[in-house]
Amino acid sequence: MRRKLLITGSMAVVLALSGCGAPADSTRTAATDRSAPSAATPTPTPDSPESGTSASGATAVRFTSGDTVVEVAITPDNSAAQDFLSMLPLTLSVEEYGGREKISYLPRDLDTAQSPGSRPEVGDLSYYAPWGNLVFYYNTDGISYSDQTIHLGTYNATSEQLTELEGDNVTVEVIK
Repeated sequence: MRRKLLITGSMAVVLALSGCGAPADSTRTAATDRSAPSAATPTPTPDSPESGTSASGATAVRFTSGDTVVEVAITPDNSAAQDFLSMLPLTLSVEEYGGREKISYLPRDLDTAQSPGSRPEVGDLSYYAPWGNLVFYYNTDGISYSDQTIHLGTYNATSEQLTELEGDNVTVEVIK
């Protein structure tokens, strides 16, 4: 009886400790664990003019249309984000889609082999793999997790700024 109690107690301790953290081979990242919307996403600020890389490891990217500028902090923690950065600079068209996002089609599909899906939040720049387009999310009500929605980065812009970004000849470049 004593031995049975000792084994049961030991198993309880092992199970309790194993639930305290993510497994060593876990692929869960901030990009995939998107369960609570953030109140505000800071505008990226590059650490060095030469690199466009911030202290957080994000790369600052600027979308410009006329006098309107929207900066995005691209987190190159997946193959799609890295591939997107490798395409820059670009000139794109941005358009409204469905009352919840601004979209832009890229000249080619991004490499998504090592890119986890996500649950988009307001302020996310994502890549929607089935259509091959960038998505600026500004209304994510009712949108759930998808393996096909790849998080690229975050932006902090008003609805008006996103609307002003619409149109042809939107330049996209790493901030230098």
